[in-house]
Amino acid sequence: MQKRRTISVSVINEHGVLSRISGLFAGRGYNIESLTVAPIPESDLSKVTIVTDGDARVLEQIIKQLHKLIPVLSVSESDDFLEKEMALVKIPIEEDIASIEVLCRAYNGSVVNANEKYIIIAATDKPYRITSFLKAISRFNPKEVVRSGVVALERY
Repeated sequence: MQKRRTISVSVINEHGVLSRISGLFAGRGYNIESLTVAPIPESDLSKVTIVTDGDARVLEQIIKQLHKLIPVLSVSESDDFLEKEMALVKIPIEEDIASIEVLCRAYNGSVVNANEKYIIIAATDKPYRITSFLKAISRFNPKEVVRSGVVALERY
């Protein structure tokens, strides 16, 4: 049975780590839905957050293989992650800005930049709510949309 999974991996920040991690997924025919990587402040480590869909057996094997990679320090796969994602959306200034601002507030968003042609809005929320936000904001004819990918921390 296919299930959405979030995997958090702490690694030593060195070249080739991301390639080896993504290779484990590619070698087993699994798609990575979202992949974010960022350095952990004041360390030589990075946090890799992977969101994928797959069956429990194959994902269990991927997690075991991740543990064996030399630069990997820890691997967490849990149903108890706090997950957030951000979307940036560029909208023509001619659109109804008041309605856009109301919609943004409903999804923890706001106008973050404006010029004579466009406004740029940002929303940060749970991934499924960002999907809903992008569906709702589509009526304002966005010229460009960018999603950040999921970042996650275990709650406990």
